[in-house]
Parts: sequence; structure tokens; C-alpha cells
Amino acid sequence: MRVLFAGSPAIAVPSLNAIPHLEQEGKGISLAGILTNPDSSRGRHGILVPTDVSAAALELDKIRMKEGYGPIPQLKLAKLDARAREEVTALAPDILVTFAYGRIFGPRFLALFPLGGINIHPSLLPRFRGASPIPSAILAGDTETGICVQKLAPEMDTGDILALERLPIAPNETTGSLSEKVSIRAASLLVKVLLDYKSLAIEARLQEGEAVYCREIKKEEGLIDWTKSAVEIDAQIRAFTPWPLCYTSRENEKLFILEALPLDAPPENDEQKKPAGTVIGQDKNNGILIQTGLGILAVKKLQWQSKKALDWKSFYNGARDFIGSKLA
Repeated sequence: MRVLFAGSPAIAVPSLNAIPHLEQEGKGISLAGILTNPDSSRGRHGILVPTDVSAAALELDKIRMKEGYGPIPQLKLAKLDARAREEVTALAPDILVTFAYGRIFGPRFLALFPLGGINIHPSLLPRFRGASPIPSAILAGDTETGICVQKLAPEMDTGDILALERLPIAPNETTGSLSEKVSIRAASLLVKVLLDYKSLAIEARLQEGEAVYCREIKKEEGLIDWTKSAVEIDAQIRAFTPWPLCYTSRENEKLFILEALPLDAPPENDEQKKPAGTVIGQDKNNGILIQTGLGILAVKKLQWQSKKALDWKSFYNGARDFIGSKLA
């Protein structure tokens, strides 16, 4: 079975790395090539930087060359057009495996693969079909998510399920920490699917339940609305770590809130309660305390724009006038 692997970000790298091991173990599975996004321009000098998957493939090449294998063909295609189909055909793949590639595959492209295509999706489908399943699960307050390996279908994330694994979401989970867990577990699940693909393809089951969709996250969604509850804001901070990060401002100075903890506030009458967004004090065990629409948010790590991130004690030592501030 010759696999064309399609992916771009770091979450897909362990799954990519798992396939050459199957080839070395004589399992009849080999990596025909890699499909990834073109190099992107970074920094003020516009230096071209490869995707995480592309960079990982170059590291694989170094190992493969020492072991007598050739380099892995890489296709960095801006469009999946007729020319792209010709390049893919030349690699003679049997199956397409995709993980966070970020593009829709049309019927003519999928027809290039005798065994069809499979997609690794980090949610319990049909919940959170779409571009941001991991942060969406954290934002929703879910205590569980998972990984689905599904058949590729014409409509996004609607394919039959080949394999599924459930994962708990810890109370302090961030998109970064959960993505790391998913990346490792997904690689193991992919190996199981590839080794038993023909049987699993026959036994694949339809997705069950109501579909929930999630869209691509935009940078401006990191703005904190202090009228929300402390629990909701904490979920937002964790969901948007490491990107796009959550932020607020004090007197037009942008402030990133990097780590926090929701606290149960004591009962207050309306006269005692400070306006949402007011920095009301500090707690030696929990951090800087900010009034929200419901409850208190204890902030543990902060960062002024263009400055380094600080733990709350170091931040407070350099900004003694911060208590009493109104954040917006």
C-alpha cells in the first residue's frame, strides 16, 4: 500500500513519521510522497519557511538516506488542479491519508487513489466538523473529545468512521497541550487503521447524532469580554493558547492574559460588586483578581504587548498601580 500523506502543521508530524516505520518493518506499507502547503514568507525580510510537515520530511530524508532509502517526494501545491493531479499520478499512490491539510479534495482528485482516502479529525464526529475542533471543544466546556479516522467524503468531515479513540479534557487543558496529546495518539490510531484497512473499510459505520460545526478562528476573537463569566473567560484563554492568545487593554495599552483560574466569588450585593473588568486585588495563592460578569478571574500569567511574559508576582512588582485598573 503506497500512501500519499497530506498535512501541514505540527499536529500531523507524528502521523507522518509513523508511516516509514511500517515500511522498515516490512508491513507492506510505504510512503509514496507528501502533499503539503507551499513555504510561507515570515519576518520582515520575507524568509521562506516550510510547513512543519515539510520540515519533518527533510529530517526523515536524512535518516532514510543512511538506511538506503531514497528521499520522500514533496508536492507543495498552491492548487489541486489538473497539473497537481498529474504530479500525484506520477507517484502511483494507492491511498490518501490527510491530517490538517486545510484543503477540500474534489472527486477528480480522490479518483486518483484506488483505495480512496482517509482523514484524521481531532473530535468525536459529528461533533465539531470543521477547521477548529480542539479549541471549540475547550470553549464549549466539554470534558471529553476524541480522534476519528474517517473515510474522505465529498462534504467536509462527513465520511464513515473507520476508528475512534476518546480523550478526556483536563480542567486546565489548552489547545496547545491537547493538540500535543492528539498528535501522539493519532499516529498510533493511524497505524492500526492502515494495518487493517480492508477490514475496517468494510465495517465502517455512519456518523451518529446531530452535527455541530466549527469555523476557522480569527485573531480578533481573542478580545476578552469581561461581562462574561470567569468560567467562560478561562475557557477562552485556554482555547486560544497558543494562538491567537486572549487580550484586553488598559488605557489603550494591550495586555495579553496567558493563564488564569476561575474562582467562586462570595455573595455580593449590587452596591459592593465592582464593574466587570475591574482589577480588585491580588491573592498570594492564586494571582491578580479581576471582576467578571459572574465570579472572579485569578490571573497567573500576563504580558504587555512587545514585552516578555511574566508570572503575576513579577508583573505586579513592576505595576503596583495595576490594582483598581479598569480593563476593556
